[in-house]
Amino acid sequence: MSSDLRLSVLDQSPIPEGATGSDALRNTIDLARHTDALGYHRYWVAEHHGGPMLAGPSPEALIGPIAANTAGIRVGSGGVMLPHYSPLKVAESFSLLAGLYPGRIDLGLGRAPGTDSMTMFALQRDRRQASPDDFPQQLAELLGYLEDDLPDDFPFAHLAKHLPGLPEAPEPWLLGSSAQSAIWAGEMGLPYAFADFINPGGAEFAKLYRERFAPGVRLNASRTAVSVWVIAADTDDEAQRLASSSRMAMAMLRRGQLIAVPPVEKARRFLEQQGTPQGSQPAGRRAIIGAPAKVRAGIEEVADSYGAEEVIVVTITFDHDARKRSYELLADAFGLTPRTAASAVA
Repeated sequence: MSSDLRLSVLDQSPIPEGATGSDALRNTIDLARHTDALGYHRYWVAEHHGGPMLAGPSPEALIGPIAANTAGIRVGSGGVMLPHYSPLKVAESFSLLAGLYPGRIDLGLGRAPGTDSMTMFALQRDRRQASPDDFPQQLAELLGYLEDDLPDDFPFAHLAKHLPGLPEAPEPWLLGSSAQSAIWAGEMGLPYAFADFINPGGAEFAKLYRERFAPGVRLNASRTAVSVWVIAADTDDEAQRLASSSRMAMAMLRRGQLIAVPPVEKARRFLEQQGTPQGSQPAGRRAIIGAPAKVRAGIEEVADSYGAEEVIVVTITFDHDARKRSYELLADAFGLTPRTAASAVA
């Protein structure tokens, strides 16, 4: 794998046990400054609703403060869950951000609800019936506003000329973890980010994306990123110890119980009681955990299997400093070039 592999961040704004959502959001700003200075390529924030573990329901509200506190890193959504929203409202919000931070804003779009079915229903403005499953139509309308190429007879076509950030625009990405998302991304000529940390069997879908890619629609060539769960520490044992917190949280999630990110020792006791050996992975999940050399090799292997030019790293630990240290070790392992201007912003 080439050393030109780009490294980026996906931050889900985890809430440690005993902390608040406000603490988690401040940690997000701090981590964004830190990874900007380290030389990461982009910083995406996720959308999740209605639980005690993750404090990021509104990427569009969080991107501005992150961009204001960083210097050169691209900032965006990983992603906006489009079925909850009006395409025009999303286009306006991200146009505004692009106008304020030219050349730095990404609009990652997803189809998943980011929550349970009841919370999804609570997010609807009209609750007389479930929202229609019309994601392709929503996506086409949103892109039409951003690119001002809606059909003349479309009733809202004129609104594209009044987006607040013009002439700047965000860069759209399609996110996914299935074959259908790969097909849509390819046929619409969009860059594609696959969530390997949700579905580690996505290499074939990335291949399908490239096979279906329509050059010239938006890009001349396909662009693939893969998002991977990673924890790096000074030793393999320490990385596995830190990973206990997220393993317990995932085990409870599979039982239908959402919890804040537990402390390491509490999580280790829980896993021992469950008979879960240290280092074991939940069924259907992949995590790259270990010392820097081991983690670099694992990341390069995944990127190679996907044919990806970029890896977007997801890291959750109980201790915020351990999460920052993980990204430091990774940056050093890949020889990222620090941004000196970012230190001044921080």
